[in-house]
Amino acid sequence: MSVQTPSTARWLPALGLACVVLLAGSTVAYYDEALPSTLNPMFARTMVDRRSQELVFDRLFYRSAITNELKSNLVTEFEHLEGNTKLKVTLREGVKWHDGKSFGPADVCFTVEALLNSPSEVARDFAESLVGCESIPRERAAVITFSKAFHNARERAAFSVLPKHHFKSSTLQPHAEFSSRPVGTGPMRAVRHKREVRFNAFPNAHHNPKISEMSLSEGLDPYVQVKTLLNGGVQGLVAVSPPHRPEVAASDDVALKSYDLRSWWFVALNPSTPALADRRVRQAINATLDRTVLRELTIGVDPGDSNPPCEFVSGPFVQSSPYYNRSVKVAERSDRSKARALMREAGATMEAGRWVWGGAPVALRIGMNSPLNVEARDLLNQIGNQLQAGGFDSQVYKVNADDWVQKAVTGRLIDQYDALVGKWSFGVVEEVNQMFHSRDGAGRGAFNIFNYDNAEVDQILQRYTAARTDTEAQDAYHDLHALLAVDLPYLFLWKLDTKSAWRNEVRNNTISPFYYFTEFDGWRL
Repeated sequence: MSVQTPSTARWLPALGLACVVLLAGSTVAYYDEALPSTLNPMFARTMVDRRSQELVFDRLFYRSAITNELKSNLVTEFEHLEGNTKLKVTLREGVKWHDGKSFGPADVCFTVEALLNSPSEVARDFAESLVGCESIPRERAAVITFSKAFHNARERAAFSVLPKHHFKSSTLQPHAEFSSRPVGTGPMRAVRHKREVRFNAFPNAHHNPKISEMSLSEGLDPYVQVKTLLNGGVQGLVAVSPPHRPEVAASDDVALKSYDLRSWWFVALNPSTPALADRRVRQAINATLDRTVLRELTIGVDPGDSNPPCEFVSGPFVQSSPYYNRSVKVAERSDRSKARALMREAGATMEAGRWVWGGAPVALRIGMNSPLNVEARDLLNQIGNQLQAGGFDSQVYKVNADDWVQKAVTGRLIDQYDALVGKWSFGVVEEVNQMFHSRDGAGRGAFNIFNYDNAEVDQILQRYTAARTDTEAQDAYHDLHALLAVDLPYLFLWKLDTKSAWRNEVRNNTISPFYYFTEFDGWRL
């Protein structure tokens, strides 16, 4: 067989596979699951987008991958003003944009304006917190005004900064040359080509990248990706699927590295489906699923593994989160007797092995974000099989990536599916309000997949929003976790431990949670 690799590699036949010798000064090539849809951070939709953009742009604040403390490459001093409703940031001198122009406070304020004016999901996330910005050129400072006092104001300013001089208006549009040839202050310049993204180092007052060139290509078949890596055709894989990890781990030339996506997997249930409107039916479906078997069959986890590649969760946070409520236990195994009792209590009857509720069989149309099949192969079918065996008629469908982003997470598939399988990932701000707050005219509940509506949940989310301290915020989310584990708008599954793989010649490669390349300056070849 032959394996495609970047043009910087030299081919030698060996054992029927392509053997590659890395040439001195050649490009560090790596595979991601796709090419980025855009290099403009205002319109990021996927994790590939965010990872690629992190090489090109600086966020005003970020969390250290080592200490978890909030840091900044652009800000030298900060000050909270007017009871935490404003944040004054003093900017580093000598920072240049990739086109040679000087970076300054006007760029920070322009970015705030763009976040308030532009039609994008990224903008909407930040616009909920931001009100405006004042540039103070004589002090090289900007004062950011928030919609209220936040206990985590700097986290609310963790946006990628854009160059004011590159745009005619602060109302940005997604389809522009900037999306393919962006101008940032990050360690690398980038150009998006048809089949790759090429990154070139850009030394700056605040960045000194040690790798001169990077090339991102779309990974196709996971087997081919792994073989290409092991034979030196690429130097890195952002994500190694669980079935291929043992082979990679056995190599002396490659190191597996953990990549914390801060993500959790779920099955969202549609309360507008008559049977699913009853909490007891949702609880019965939850008791029907056997998470241990699902994990074993789809990810390949041995039940006796003391350090499995994924951990179960009982609510909408990963276990390492300060918001995770450890008093809420995970339902690792199915409990069919409990499921039967709940269904009968809800008024359902078992007829010919199928649950009948309201005079009709309980039939579920289940969709799944199709890219997840790479990480947990056949998960959709296995969920359908377990529910079918438990008496719930099930039909399963894959939802393509575009429909998932544009329709599923925005609540536009409510008339097509009774359940949707997906995962959420979090950046600096680990907030779930948009997933569980009822939709309203104020823009809340923007990612409420099935228009879940619970007044008690809304009250808890408002407590979180009103929190002035970390403790108040944690208390609110602990209560949310406990309530959702009973009401079950989602069936919570697990956090999958993502593994990257890099050849040993790529050294000191610290991988930042969620954003990946935040601390790229230390990477070297």
